[in-house]
Amino acid sequence: MKQVIILIVAITMSISNISAQSLDNSFFEKVNTFLEAEVNEGTINYSSAQHNAQLADLISIIENVDIEQADDKIKKAFYINAYNLLVINEAAKAYPIESVQDISGFFDRKKVRVAGKQMTLTKLEKDKLLKPYQDGRLHFVLVCGAVSCPPITNFAYTPELLDVQLDRQAKRALNDPTFIKVDGNNTDLSQIFKWYPEDFGKNKQGVIDFINSYRDKPISTSTKISYYPYNWSLNDTSSGSSQINPTGQLGNNAARYIVSSTIPKGSAEIKIFNNLYTQRTGSADNLTDRSTFFTTTVTALYGVSNKFNVGINTRYRRVRNDIASSSSFDVFSSGANSRQGITAFGPQIRYAPVEKWTNFSIQSSFVFPIGSELKGNGSQPFIDWNGATFTTQLFNDIAIDRNFSLFTELDFILEDIGNNANGAANRLSTPATLIFSYNPTSKLILYTLQGYSPFWQSTFDYFYQYGVGAKYQFTPNVELELLATDFTNKFLAETGGQASTLNIGFRFNL
Repeated sequence: MKQVIILIVAITMSISNISAQSLDNSFFEKVNTFLEAEVNEGTINYSSAQHNAQLADLISIIENVDIEQADDKIKKAFYINAYNLLVINEAAKAYPIESVQDISGFFDRKKVRVAGKQMTLTKLEKDKLLKPYQDGRLHFVLVCGAVSCPPITNFAYTPELLDVQLDRQAKRALNDPTFIKVDGNNTDLSQIFKWYPEDFGKNKQGVIDFINSYRDKPISTSTKISYYPYNWSLNDTSSGSSQINPTGQLGNNAARYIVSSTIPKGSAEIKIFNNLYTQRTGSADNLTDRSTFFTTTVTALYGVSNKFNVGINTRYRRVRNDIASSSSFDVFSSGANSRQGITAFGPQIRYAPVEKWTNFSIQSSFVFPIGSELKGNGSQPFIDWNGATFTTQLFNDIAIDRNFSLFTELDFILEDIGNNANGAANRLSTPATLIFSYNPTSKLILYTLQGYSPFWQSTFDYFYQYGVGAKYQFTPNVELELLATDFTNKFLAETGGQASTLNIGFRFNL
């Protein structure tokens, strides 16, 4: 009798295993067929996938399959494919979208059904894959629907080939110069290594050792590690975004006016913008005087979250009044009717109020004056306002195609607050700026700028400027900008005066 029971148990277990294996093989074959049809060079055709009946069939299998008795390789392969397909399915249901982040709680709150259990995508990733298997290679096959993810494959991960496939995808990613960016003794890494350090050795040396175990050309152990921003743009075939792009933009628009977006959580940005403004006045036939201002504005922002940044804003100025034949660069030397100093300092915030508008943000700053008699007196020229300045800026940009984009900015500025009779601001202006840009390469942007600002005061005034500029990204963390403009306002237009600006700016991602 004992032998009969053992035989029955053995037969039952065998049948169970054969059944589970058969189900798994069928699942992987269907996954393979679906991915072959909808994946192109590492991107997903979401427009087609959302109408593909195969996807609904696969999701039904993922939701209801019983894999409790399956072995670890089957489970591991199943959960990898399940994660990737669930991301595709959830994005396809909401398509068209610009990013999976447009979907509220996509990873952490929205629940999906996997093998009969409700869970979030984050729980699926961590509890079913990362924690039980402790395999750093998983990060190069789990695709979160973003351009900065490793590219999705057009084949399924199968139990029989899983180790080979994991090795191959890890090697592919870690030798990709758009994913691991080595520049001399500096190495820019994906945020993945920052978010999951425990999966790559926990410290710098462990991360380097892990990467070098798959690289053809090892990274120096003395290299300086930094992390480029994560691009959450949808890995959509129609966008042409088939490669990792660190700036959060599509195609060649890597150098777009990134100021329109908030910076990612945990990252920092420092911008140094230098403006040399000079004007010559007198009369239309005889320009006799030159006034020159050199202003350095330094802003620093930190990503409290992906949608909210905090920072500081400070302003340094030099001013010089001279004869018209003098040089605008004389402002950098001392003399009569010249002045210099830090003139303003205060807090700044930037936030993205509309979750679906990924390239729209609002930035506000409130700077307080530093110094006395900044507006000038009989012995000193004007250098800044005596009162505080409140500024709110609305940024937005639109990709026209892979090489062209349009940036818009609308500002609301109150200046010299508290220095008129009733303590309000002395000047209200609403500048508007339009920038049309062309990106011949992923690192270079060429643009034209037009700006107009009315001043809403007792005597109406305005200024208008237009110019050309360029920006160049030396590395994902270092950017240079050059801009030259012609400038006029009501007074200059009426008197025949002339004005222009020269600008040079730097942006650093930390």
